[in-house]
Amino acid sequence: MDTHHMAKAVKKVAILVEDLYQVLEVWYPLFRLKEEGARVVTIGTGLKEIYGSKEGYPIKVDASIDHVQASDFDAVIIPGGYAPDILRRYEKVVSFVRDLDSRGSVVASICHGGWLLVSANILKGRTVTSFFAIKDDLIAAGGKYVDHDVVVDGNLITSRKPEDLPRFVEEIIKLLKKK
Repeated sequence: MDTHHMAKAVKKVAILVEDLYQVLEVWYPLFRLKEEGARVVTIGTGLKEIYGSKEGYPIKVDASIDHVQASDFDAVIIPGGYAPDILRRYEKVVSFVRDLDSRGSVVASICHGGWLLVSANILKGRTVTSFFAIKDDLIAAGGKYVDHDVVVDGNLITSRKPEDLPRFVEEIIKLLKKK
C-alpha cells in the first residue's frame, strides 16, 4: 500500500442505511473510503436487503444491525435524508452508535444524521453541526450548534449537507489514519 492509503491495519467502517437515505451521503463516503483501502460495510435495520434513496436509488446492504457488533468497527457514518428518522426507531441501531462513541471510535454524521446522535444521547457539551432544520433538536440534546461545513469534536465529526461531503470525508479519513 502506498502512503495515500490508511495505516497498515485495514479500517472497518459502517454506513447506516434505511429507506429515504440521501443518495450522495451514502455513496460518496462509501467510494472514497474504499479508495483509501477501508473495508466499508453497509448496514440496514434488518427489515429488508435493499433500501431506496429519496429518489429511489437502490442499495443492497452488506449486513443487518442484528448481525454486527460495534466492537468490530473503527467508525460509523450516519448519512442524512429521512433515513435517520427511521434508523433511530431501532434500539440496536441507537446502541450501535452509542457503543462506538463510548469506545472512542469515529462517529460521523451529516445532514439529518444528527437525529440519530440525539437518540443515542451523546451530544451533551459537544460542538456539532447539521442541516439547519434540526439544529434545535441538537441544542435541546445538549449540543453546542455551529454553522460550519465540518465540525470535529474529539471522535465526533458532523457536517450540514451534501455540498460539505469533500471536507466531511477528508476529516473522517484524517481521524481514521490517526487511530
